[in-house]
Amino acid sequence: MESPAAQENLFLFYSVIMGIYITFLYDLLRIGRRVITHNGFWVSVEDLAFWIYCAMKVFYLLHAESDGTLRWFAILGALLGMFLYKKTISPFFVKWVSFGLQSILNFIARPFRFVAKQIKKMLRKATIHTRRKMQAGREQLKNKLTSQWKLLKISIRKQ
Repeated sequence: MESPAAQENLFLFYSVIMGIYITFLYDLLRIGRRVITHNGFWVSVEDLAFWIYCAMKVFYLLHAESDGTLRWFAILGALLGMFLYKKTISPFFVKWVSFGLQSILNFIARPFRFVAKQIKKMLRKATIHTRRKMQAGREQLKNKLTSQWKLLKISIRKQ
């Protein structure tokens, strides 16, 4: 049987690990937001789901390790784990993983961008061609109407 001090030290260790785990999960969310842009609504939905999940995990840890009793050293341990992870691993992890994922997605998307650019060029040419035809047709119609108007005026004057 373990001594109470050993159990509390183990609980503190689990709390530190929980803090690291929570911060790591949030870094995964941050990476996802860098790779795929979100509007404010979806960021809020993701954050709400994240914090509900984290609250359940912390509640489970408190229930399993201390029979649901809130221990301040556990909260301080989680904060310590978050702080250590945030200051050591997090900046490099977020930067390089998001860079790698963006590079992969850009490489995969390159052929689709090329096809989209070609379609856009074709549509632009078709639009310019159609616009020129419409303008020429408008000029012809204007000339015909002008000549018909002149003929009408001449025929009215002769009578």
